[in-house]
Amino acid sequence: MRIEVIGSRGQLGRELMRVLAGTGHQASGHDVESVDIRDPGSVASLLEEVRPDAVINCAAWTRVDAAETEPEAAWQVNAVAPGILAEACGARGVLLCHLSTDYVFDGAATAPIDETAKPAPRSSYGRGKLAGEEAVRSILPRHLIVRTAWLYGQEGPNFVLTMLRLAGERDRLQVVADQWGSPTWTGHLAPAIVRLVERDATGTFHLTSSGTTTWHGFAEAIVEEAGLSTPVDPIASADFPTPTPRPAYSVLANRAWQALGEEPLPPWREGLRAYLRARGVAPAAEPRHGGP
Repeated sequence: MRIEVIGSRGQLGRELMRVLAGTGHQASGHDVESVDIRDPGSVASLLEEVRPDAVINCAAWTRVDAAETEPEAAWQVNAVAPGILAEACGARGVLLCHLSTDYVFDGAATAPIDETAKPAPRSSYGRGKLAGEEAVRSILPRHLIVRTAWLYGQEGPNFVLTMLRLAGERDRLQVVADQWGSPTWTGHLAPAIVRLVERDATGTFHLTSSGTTTWHGFAEAIVEEAGLSTPVDPIASADFPTPTPRPAYSVLANRAWQALGEEPLPPWREGLRAYLRARGVAPAAEPRHGGP
C-alpha cells in the first residue's frame, strides 16, 4: 500500500512514519511546510503527486486553551480541513483515517465510553474536533475515525516530558487527581492504526492503552519509573483552573477494535516504561510497583 501521513512531524506522525518504515508499505509524510490542509488546491496537488491508497491525517490544532482565544484559526484546522481532505480522498477512491479526541465528550461519564456514545463537547477545541469528524462522515463513506486520549510520544511536548523536567526543578509537584483517563504511548497506538488501515477497516474506533489512572497517578508513575524521588501531591481541578474545561472522565472503551478480534493495547504503565527506556531515562533497577 501507498500510505500518506499528514502531520508527519508531530508526535503521532513521527511514530507512524517509524512504524511504516518497518513494513512493506510505501510511506510518505508531509507537514505544514509542504501542504496546507485548509486549501483544497494544496491537498489536491499532494494527492495527485503521491497517489496514495490511504491517508492518515494526524494534523490538528492541538493547543487546547488557545482554541478558546483563537477559535476561528482552530476551527479551520480541526473542523474545515478534515472535510477538504475527505472531498479530495473521495474523488480519488482513497481511504481517509482521521484522528480525533476524547474532548468530543463532556467528561461526565462514569464508565468507559464506547464508540456509540453521543458526543457533547464542552470546549471550542472539542466542538471543532467533533465538526471535523462529522464532515468526514458526511462526505466520505470510506472513512476511518480514530479517537484517542492522553497521548504522548518521543518528541513532545507532552505531559511525561513536562513532569520529568519539573521533577528535576522543584522540591515537590502538585498534580490534578480528579480527572481520569488512559495514558497512551504513540509507540503502541501507531501500530494499531496501521493495522486498521491494513484491514481496510471503516467507521469509528477508540484506541487507547489499557487501564486507567488520574493525572496525579500518571505523574507518580513517571517519577517512580524514572528513578526519581520528587513527591507528587494530589490537588483538585478547581485548584488548577484552565481556560478550557478538562474532561473529568476520558476513559474510552476500545470495543470496536476488540470486535475485530484484535488484542487490547498494552497497559498504560507498560507503555510508559517502554517510552522512558527509548529516551534512556528509565532506571536500571526494577520498578517498585508493577502492572497498570
